[in-house]
Amino acid sequence: MQNLLKVSENTQLSWRNLSIQNRISFLPQLAKILLENKEAYATCITTEMHKPISQSIAEVEKCALLCNYYYENAESFLTTKNIKTEASESFVTYEPLGVILGVMPWNFPFWQVFRFAVPTIIAGNTVVVKHASNVPKSAKLIQEIFEQAGFPKGCYQDLPIPSSEVANIIANPIIKAVSLTGSEQAGIAVATEAGKHLKKCVLELGGSNAFIILEDANLEKAVATAVNARMQNAGQSCIAAKRFLVHENIAEEFVAKFKVAIQNLKTGNPLDKETQIGSLARVDLAEELEAQVQKSIQMGAKLIIGGTRKEAFYEPTILTNVTTEMPVFNEETFGPVAAIITFKNIEEAIELSNQSEFGLGVSIFTQDIDFIKTKIPSFNEGAVFVNEMVKSDPRLPFGGIKKSGYGRELAEDGIKEFVNVKTVVINTF
Repeated sequence: MQNLLKVSENTQLSWRNLSIQNRISFLPQLAKILLENKEAYATCITTEMHKPISQSIAEVEKCALLCNYYYENAESFLTTKNIKTEASESFVTYEPLGVILGVMPWNFPFWQVFRFAVPTIIAGNTVVVKHASNVPKSAKLIQEIFEQAGFPKGCYQDLPIPSSEVANIIANPIIKAVSLTGSEQAGIAVATEAGKHLKKCVLELGGSNAFIILEDANLEKAVATAVNARMQNAGQSCIAAKRFLVHENIAEEFVAKFKVAIQNLKTGNPLDKETQIGSLARVDLAEELEAQVQKSIQMGAKLIIGGTRKEAFYEPTILTNVTTEMPVFNEETFGPVAAIITFKNIEEAIELSNQSEFGLGVSIFTQDIDFIKTKIPSFNEGAVFVNEMVKSDPRLPFGGIKKSGYGRELAEDGIKEFVNVKTVVINTF
């Protein structure tokens, strides 16, 4: 591994000296390769982690969108900022840190990597990526794509190591910082090791997003969005809607419509473009989800639909009569399970929403926009989406608070996470 790290270090020494215009010049070709080969890359994603191929294609397309976004905006983000002070000159520059380690998950094997790697590399760093062990072909492909696009060898380096070796890589003096997307426990381990060596880290961890439906909501749109927010990628997303908080006066109608919409989802071969729900990535993940559901039912939750597992496939499931003590409310459910709890007023909805160790995002459905704007500061979240599902967007910073992690990816905030924000003051006499 030391040789691979040295390659990245040596490349970074020359890469950082290129102008930002030269560095971004590789991005259009990177986007072109992604789009021209999206079917093949999507097939790789689906084969490895079972996501419906239509969603895998959309994932690859989103990576191309990210490349185009930073091609158009990175130069302005990293432009030296002049600041007026008493000095003759004072300004701030944004300089790369060096070689950055990325520890990436399997649930979005292209998107998670690209949203870390592209801005980090364009800022003048190089990256080494320890990808999830169950997506090795995707991991190898991504390095090939960067090199095919013309990025110098060593700008992006796949690091085929087991998780047990991550601590040693973080400790290596070549590594200057680390970004992890993963579980809470993985985040604690990475942050602990980075802290030992005073290295910066960005953590994007789990979530238990609330999806709040107020009494005045457009119910048809809320139901349609709820299905996508919970069932996309078989619910295997940190930002998926997991706790559905529904006003008591419309709860019965919502559940009835939600049930029908879920029953209409097409299951089947994930390589079939018509398939909307596939299996989970591994059998043990489905078993863990099954245990959370069964325990919640034992505690009084009512099963409306689903609840059956066959190997790694877990049926789309709705539970009502959910209480805050149940696993489906107070734990992250990483699969197609919707836990429904009712509320009487907005104050109770906010209290329930905030009653979580996580703080990644919240969706709120209402037609009274002026009113809900006044309540946005009350939500302890990294993102608030009104009449929309929580989702990442290259143009907007992404990240959470509490046990959902810290730091931001994407947008201007993301490209500045792994730079030295250098203050320069000059006086002339």
